[in-house]
Amino acid sequence: MDKINKPISDYKDVGDTVRETIIIGSGPAGLAAALYAARANLKPLVITGNELGGQIGTTTDVENFPGFPEGLTGPELVEKMQAQAERFGAEVKIDFIQKVDVSQWPFRLTSPSDDYYAKTLIVATGASPRKLNVPGEVELTGRGVSYCATCDGFFFRDKDVVVIGGGDSALQEAIFLTRFARKVTVIHRRSTLRAGYTLQTRARKNEKIDFIWDTVVTKINSDLVVNSIELMNVITGETWTRPTDGVFIFIGHLPNSSLFAGQLERDEQGYLIVDQQLRTNMEGVWAAGEIADPVFKQAITSAGMGAAAAIAAERWLAEREDEPTPALVEAVSA
Repeated sequence: MDKINKPISDYKDVGDTVRETIIIGSGPAGLAAALYAARANLKPLVITGNELGGQIGTTTDVENFPGFPEGLTGPELVEKMQAQAERFGAEVKIDFIQKVDVSQWPFRLTSPSDDYYAKTLIVATGASPRKLNVPGEVELTGRGVSYCATCDGFFFRDKDVVVIGGGDSALQEAIFLTRFARKVTVIHRRSTLRAGYTLQTRARKNEKIDFIWDTVVTKINSDLVVNSIELMNVITGETWTRPTDGVFIFIGHLPNSSLFAGQLERDEQGYLIVDQQLRTNMEGVWAAGEIADPVFKQAITSAGMGAAAAIAAERWLAEREDEPTPALVEAVSA
């Protein structure tokens, strides 16, 4: 693990603006981290990013988050989590971080309007699903277009749906959707799947799943909600319209980690690499939620990671309470 560079020349100019903990991202991971950090009296600052709540903030219905047996909308869940964190002293600020410097300590974060300094940093910037970038996709997200079968599959009971993609995630979600949907059609731009052998075998044996090969979606149509898609065969150029009740897109996720390129270690997919305590390669920096989770990608698992990261940050700070760093000594004597 890289050690923090304690002595920094400009620390004396930072004054009282140094936060015990700053959390980048306001989804379930970020807000859960804020709650736990606030209850530990760290007075955390949450910097929301482009969208308050992240992916869950744009989800129409959430029925699999514990504690809400009747379900609620994504924005409602975010509002409740934010209010709970603020009740204990967390501050949530709508801003977007453009640059992070973890080579100095306190860490420096730069937005279009301000600079922020933090003794500990929790990265909860999440991941964004890859988009098809076709007409109708954005407008119909939450109205028949989904990127999460686990979240939304229940709402397509006895419906016909399509799954776009050919990798492990696409087939895993297609198989999951057969619990609810009447028919699941996997549409893949190639003639062979990229998914593993076991998943392919399970999908091909499932009577509810069929396949359309060498084909891409060019448009998603609606009458208030999704009712059909436009398709094109990439070999013959043939086009046609296919009725469907739902479009589930699984062509990969893009972790929102470009901000940390060259500073925090990332895997080949771009996810931040953390250990069992959610520590990154830089001392004093943790990562939680989908930015460090290429496997589960659920609101509840992200929230758990956020809580764990905040506990780890509090303990890290507590261990150093009686041993001021050279940087802090410099600030006091300046």
